[in-house]
Amino acid sequence: MAVSANRLELLQIADAVAREKVIDRQIVIAAMEDAIQKAARSRYGSETDVRAEINPKTGEIRLQRLLQVVEQVDNPAIEISLDLATDQNPAARVGDYIAEALPPMDFGRIAAQSAKQVIVQKVREAERDRQFDEFKDRIGEIINGSVKRVEYGNVIVDLGRGEGIVRRDEMIPREAFRYGDRIRAYVYDVRREQRGPQIFLSRTHPQFMAKLFAQEVPEIYDGIIEVKSVARDPGSRAKMAVISRDSSIDPVGACVGMRGSRVQAVVNELQGEKIDIIPWSQDAATFIVNALQPAEVAKVVLDEEASRIEVVVPDDQLSLAIGRRGQNVRLASQLTGWDIDILTEQEESERRQKEFQERSALFNTALDADEVVGQLLASEGFASLEEIAFVEPDELASIEGFDEETAAELQQRARDYLDKLETEHDEERKKLGVADELKEIPGLTSSMLVALGKDGVKTVEDFAGYVPDDLVGWAERNEGETTRHGGVLDTFSLSRSDAENMIMTARVKAGWITEDEAAAELEASVEGEEAEA
Repeated sequence: MAVSANRLELLQIADAVAREKVIDRQIVIAAMEDAIQKAARSRYGSETDVRAEINPKTGEIRLQRLLQVVEQVDNPAIEISLDLATDQNPAARVGDYIAEALPPMDFGRIAAQSAKQVIVQKVREAERDRQFDEFKDRIGEIINGSVKRVEYGNVIVDLGRGEGIVRRDEMIPREAFRYGDRIRAYVYDVRREQRGPQIFLSRTHPQFMAKLFAQEVPEIYDGIIEVKSVARDPGSRAKMAVISRDSSIDPVGACVGMRGSRVQAVVNELQGEKIDIIPWSQDAATFIVNALQPAEVAKVVLDEEASRIEVVVPDDQLSLAIGRRGQNVRLASQLTGWDIDILTEQEESERRQKEFQERSALFNTALDADEVVGQLLASEGFASLEEIAFVEPDELASIEGFDEETAAELQQRARDYLDKLETEHDEERKKLGVADELKEIPGLTSSMLVALGKDGVKTVEDFAGYVPDDLVGWAERNEGETTRHGGVLDTFSLSRSDAENMIMTARVKAGWITEDEAAAELEASVEGEEAEA
């Protein structure tokens, strides 16, 4: 290759490469200019500042070197004296640069090979940038391609102007693809990596199923029906919650289609995966009952603070509600975002009986009362001694068999017992070395301080270093399974907001933050929880 090569041919090569790689023609010409500059430096010296220009219309190549104007020349390869510079340009000043034309040159074999590598590298980088820019905006779409090759269970997909990968764990189980097969997948990530942009595809992603329904159901595509959530056990079973913005359109019926035609098209694409389509409801209990279909539910009990729900089902519906290997309840939990505990009516009855007996025994012991009194208080819904001690006297007196005198006596006994416990706990707190100033934090009882002391808390600063999760525990959700981690005060029925208030109070007392900063943080936390909900 020589600079004197056919100019038209040079431009034709640039056009051909630009078309083949689907990149801008100017990028190819710039790569050629870089290659010529590199080759010219090897001829004139690496320190020489050589510039090459290719005229994009005529293909003419101009070589120049830049020389800096100086008072005294130390290196003639990069500098020129002011006298010589003013001969070429009378307006030249010290510090300016003068461009000096260089004669055309022939490339040797080594220089030509080096120039070729520069061009290939620049074109490859431009191609990678083009691929990344094109596919980064397609995250969340379904894409079609053909199987290029299969490596260790991973499927490499030819996307026309790019290459994607479906990793083995993103494939539907028992699904096999061969070279040339057509494949549809969901683009869930596009990353810029050293070897080029990586386009990650999935056939197991929950949104893959949602997007397939959007292609089959015009009402979803038009936004009349919204897919609220999806839970999948890929290749086996799936649940999808839908809601209609138009009361005249049944969301479930629209997704199923005439004689099941719409849902069947999605089932065929997902290798026979059974799909339950469920109407979404704003009421959590109703939504969870729907999600556990086809099982019948007798009763639900919600614990909103812990995002847990107890579902009571008839004895003969237990296996149906749980599903094979727990599949039905696991998918319902993923779909709703609630941890679901399933009990039979018999199990619930036995548990309630046990709780009733435990509360009755506690009341009998603490109040030094007859067994009948403890049972009466438990049956009236009293769950703790604190409730008995501080409830309105009239409420106790209204219980059948009790009068005002009996109510007052029971309340006094309950308070005495609580005072006794408080004294015992306070002594234990002191033995553990927990500072008195921690008692000044609203909401912290002596029994709580004992638990904190056993966890190594001695001062306000120690307590201020906690976060709410440390006190009330937290739950981790992984592949539909929820793992519960206990907190230091897990047994005290402490809410997350109360824990946060206590910690902020301790941080103010410790001088870590001001009261205004604490109030702002609490407000931001509440807003964050509301947004999450």
